[in-house]
Amino acid sequence: MPAQTRRMSFPKVVIERDTDSEESSSDDEGGDIVVEEEEEEEVVEPKYGEVEEEEEEKLAMKKKPITLSLKKVCKVCKKTGHEAGFKGATYIDCPMKPCFLCKMPGHTTMTCPHRVATEFGVVPAPRRNTHNSLDYVFERQLRPRIPKMKPEFIIPDQVSCAVIRYHSRRVTCLEFHPTNNNILLSGDKKGQLGVWDFGKVHEKTVYSNIHGCILNNMKFNPRNDGTVYSGSSDGTAGCTDLETGLSFSLMNLNPNGWQGPSSWKMLYGLDINSEKGVVLVADNFGYLYMIDMRSNNRTGEPILIHKKGSKVVGLHCNPIQPDLLLSCGNDHFARLWDMRRMETGSSLYDLAHKRVVNSAYFSPVSGSKILTTAQDNRLRVWDSIFGTLDTPSREIVHSHDFNRHLTPFRAEWDPKDPSESLVVVGRYISENYNGAALHPIDFIDITTGQLVAEIMDPNITTISPVNKLHPHDDVLASGSSRSLFIWTPKEKSEVQKPADEKKIILCGKADKKTKKKFGDDSDSDDDGFSKKGKQSKSKKPYLGSPQLVIKQESYKSKSSKKH
Repeated sequence: MPAQTRRMSFPKVVIERDTDSEESSSDDEGGDIVVEEEEEEEVVEPKYGEVEEEEEEKLAMKKKPITLSLKKVCKVCKKTGHEAGFKGATYIDCPMKPCFLCKMPGHTTMTCPHRVATEFGVVPAPRRNTHNSLDYVFERQLRPRIPKMKPEFIIPDQVSCAVIRYHSRRVTCLEFHPTNNNILLSGDKKGQLGVWDFGKVHEKTVYSNIHGCILNNMKFNPRNDGTVYSGSSDGTAGCTDLETGLSFSLMNLNPNGWQGPSSWKMLYGLDINSEKGVVLVADNFGYLYMIDMRSNNRTGEPILIHKKGSKVVGLHCNPIQPDLLLSCGNDHFARLWDMRRMETGSSLYDLAHKRVVNSAYFSPVSGSKILTTAQDNRLRVWDSIFGTLDTPSREIVHSHDFNRHLTPFRAEWDPKDPSESLVVVGRYISENYNGAALHPIDFIDITTGQLVAEIMDPNITTISPVNKLHPHDDVLASGSSRSLFIWTPKEKSEVQKPADEKKIILCGKADKKTKKKFGDDSDSDDDGFSKKGKQSKSKKPYLGSPQLVIKQESYKSKSSKKH
């Protein structure tokens, strides 16, 4: 009889759990599985005389079981024995890394002194003394516009109206109409442009043929408030008529279509120089382009203003002296330029940061201050562009360092504040408010670093990275996931109404539950999918789908009196 091979029976499986580590707080946290298994042996059929001896050997042989050891792995340092991340509204730091909030070692986020008081470690604004001609010009021409006494801040802290799931993807930018105070423009990740009259709430329009992907920035035409310029990640800069929705391309950096990620150009930063009559746009390779507003054609050659291959995410012209241009990008710099001699390497100042700079803005009244937002959880302030810009006047620690699937946080000035001290910015790390994990919107006094107010709504459980203050009224617009919210100040003289007295209007088919919370949308890109990865059955095209609109009765009566 020829020799044959066979496999031994599968051994017993024993699962051992690592008791030293804590239980996982999220579904996606997994563990390393260590499998210890006996090697498979090749057994040869014995001869007839050796059967009894082989049976005795089999009985004497003891099978070793397979051991599955499940050990928790930290998502930050990838080591076992501890965990890190969010547990509800609490962020647990990795003991191997510095504090997630201030990036300094020696403590955790829960005990970080900057979390208890935002003004911790912030040096107040120094008194200025005139020692040179620039300071003299500043004191004589620009300082009279700034009041000597800081006015009282008016904080819009109550949601007056909202449109839930207004966009099909997350909101990326907001802009108020310069002459019509009730018109709000919004762009989303899909490249669509929304026009919403929040005074009438139900009047809203979405133009879906503007861009092919992310609408990163938009500005109104200073000579015609019925048109708006926009820049997108599809490499096009367009001009759109808000009345008809007709849009035409001013510049296309990818005329041959997709040729690979190494050659695909995307437009991020955008601003308008009204004196020169040009639209300024910047791409993800560090170049600046100029478009003539009269001929709607590109003028000149592109200028390298940041490190080659780095993304230029922001452009801002000085409101008093438009020849001064401020840019920021992924090369960890914000740069100050003179547009009268724009060329590569001719920046006036290079403001160094430790990480990526999300935004950089001049102050709205005098144009003499600079405010930047960087990914190292810092807001940096330069009090005067006429003085030394080697180091910032103040650094304010604030939570806005995020991972992904979120629009970058940008701290913006209050255009109505004559003292140029109030800014608004969303917060990333959630706080525990009566058992709910909420992400408030912060108002910060940049002269002292003090937190003036933190506003939140118990129904808004998503993050609000996009915020815009109205240039004339005490109104704040915020974009959270796919929804838009309008905040107004609480009337001190009126008795506050309970939340259940809000008027809820369902547009279209009334098949949605009225008790649905604002925060049901996900902040990730895949808003149409649940956390378990299954497609949501309630998702429909938003143009014809029911949309939840919340409006208070008091706001309705107030707006009717105004009109």
